[in-house]
Amino acid sequence: MSRTVVQLPTAAPRRHLTDRQAQTVHKLCEAAVAELEAVGHQGLTVRSVAKRADVAPATAYTYFASKEHLVAEVFWRRIEAQGERPVDRRRRSADRVTDVLLDFALVVADETDVAAACTVALLADDAEVSELREKIGRTFHRRLTDALGDDGTPAIVQVLELTTTGTLVQVGTGHLDYSDVPGLLADAADLVLGGATP
Repeated sequence: MSRTVVQLPTAAPRRHLTDRQAQTVHKLCEAAVAELEAVGHQGLTVRSVAKRADVAPATAYTYFASKEHLVAEVFWRRIEAQGERPVDRRRRSADRVTDVLLDFALVVADETDVAAACTVALLADDAEVSELREKIGRTFHRRLTDALGDDGTPAIVQVLELTTTGTLVQVGTGHLDYSDVPGLLADAADLVLGGATP
């Protein structure tokens, strides 16, 4: 399997980090991706990731409380690495929204093992994962409402958020393929926005 190379931000997972600490976290996230490709989510442990990153296990656990926390951090970094998409108000709102939905839904689509692990990790009942879920949700919500502009009522935003997250759960459980996602989310945006134009 080919590996997508992405420059990940070195933002702190839990607190302000020194440059050296941020580099350690970055190494652990990169090693987690490599470890997922090698052994999958079932075989991944914080200890094995630490070994691959050449970091002491005790050090790794000071940054990541669990493998779910580590994998959720990888997903968060993929989202952050996308950056903000400029909003072109001359385009139909459904098209602007579709771009945002696909940016979010397909962020790890080319990394099968990472995508499968992210589905499991983001659903974990873990305080650290919950914090990352909130950050991811706020970022997605902000990007979606920016793309919608005046066409965005709270109900429309909620339906689009639920549609996107539901689609990802369907992919994660094997009921949908990533190749089906673009058409489904584009259709959903058109249906919800009723052909709204700028």
